[in-house]
Amino acid sequence: MKIKITLLIATFFVCYSINAQTKVGTVDREYIIAKMPQLKSVQERINNYGSKLDSINKSKISLHDATVKKYNESAKTLSDDDKKAKFTEISKLKQEIAQFQENGSKMMQLRRNDFMRPLYKKVNEVIEGIAKEKGYTQILTLTGNNFAYLDAKHDITKLVLEKLGIKE
Repeated sequence: MKIKITLLIATFFVCYSINAQTKVGTVDREYIIAKMPQLKSVQERINNYGSKLDSINKSKISLHDATVKKYNESAKTLSDDDKKAKFTEISKLKQEIAQFQENGSKMMQLRRNDFMRPLYKKVNEVIEGIAKEKGYTQILTLTGNNFAYLDAKHDITKLVLEKLGIKE
C-alpha cells in the first residue's frame, strides 16, 4: 500500500514538473495589427504607391491607344515596311504594358511588406516581452500556424546538427 501511495505521489510530481516546464499561448497577430492606429497611415502609403503605379500604367495604355489610332488613320497610306514597323512598335508597347502590370503586382506586394514590417516588428516585440514576463515557452499564432515566440532553451537545432555531425 505504501508503495502504491509513493508511486502515485511520484507520478504526480513528475507530471507536475513536466507541465511546469512548458507554457503555451496563442495570439492573433492580424487582429492586433488591424486594431493598431498606425495601420491607417500605412494603408494610405500603400494606396498612394498603388495610385502612382496606376498612373504610370494608364500613361502606357494611353500611349499604346494613341499609337494604334495613329496607325489605323494612316494605314492606307503606309508602305508595307512602315506598316511592319508600326505593328512591331504596337506589339512592343503591348508587351511593355503586360510586363509593367506583372511587375507592378510584385512591386506592390514588396512595398506593402516594407510598409507593414515596422508594425509586425512592434507587435512581435510586445509578444516576446509578454511571453517572457508571463513565463510562456511558446506562443503560436492563430493564423498561419507559426510560432510568434519560442523560448530559445527549447530549440533543439544545435542538438540535431550535432547528432548529424554538422558543424555550424
